[in-house]
Amino acid sequence: MQLNYSQVGSGANVVLLHGLFGNADNLAQLAKALSAQYLVTSIDLRNHGNSPHSSAHSYQDMATDIQQTLEALNIDSCHLFGHSMGGKAAMYFALHHPTMVNSLIVEDIAPVTYPNRHQEVFNALTQIELASLTSRAQAVKQLSQSIDSVGICQFLAKSLYKSNDTWQWKMNLPVLEKAYPEIAGFPSDIPNTYQGPTLFIKGMDSDYISTEHKTEIQQRFPTAHVKVIQGAGHWIHAEKPNIFNKIVADFLQKPQR
Repeated sequence: MQLNYSQVGSGANVVLLHGLFGNADNLAQLAKALSAQYLVTSIDLRNHGNSPHSSAHSYQDMATDIQQTLEALNIDSCHLFGHSMGGKAAMYFALHHPTMVNSLIVEDIAPVTYPNRHQEVFNALTQIELASLTSRAQAVKQLSQSIDSVGICQFLAKSLYKSNDTWQWKMNLPVLEKAYPEIAGFPSDIPNTYQGPTLFIKGMDSDYISTEHKTEIQQRFPTAHVKVIQGAGHWIHAEKPNIFNKIVADFLQKPQR
């Protein structure tokens, strides 16, 4: 399927992929920071934002969507960035379409299978009674009864929109919950490696990338380097935007091997 996207700036192509429960707007600060030197395309992945819904949600599906969208935009190759689920989609895409990826940047995720970290979030989202909801603020209040972080509650509520005086989720919650084992996982039968320049950015306070993941990363991405940002968790781009944006820009400005 062709995905919803927005573009800003001009120059070499940079493509941004958001994480689970998000949309392209989540990476707006990064897009703006890069737009002075690059044409930045921010994509809504399937079942998120304003992109089409589907009953399937695998990394193979997402990679096919990305390929079709880039081809429709006449983007033959790009610097590819992804956060969390978007990072896994970016890794999968780079492993299968290496000639389309000039360099790869992955924010706080590894090519491994994680335990279920989001059941509490799914429960909180599905418990909101959309028919009686009056505002996003009310949704944040309801979500905060189950989720400790106000920031995460506000982030989730951004996916609400109003249609015919009734609030709806932009994301396809039933499919995302059903497909969660695939989202938390990563295909182990990929024989390819991606040899292009690769940067993993880890939040020091996050455990999504650990020392035990180093082998998996190096096996699939032999040129990979890991940059750690102090005082940041899983949403580094939102928690430490200035240093994060600089690290991404500096990496992109290096001569590509």
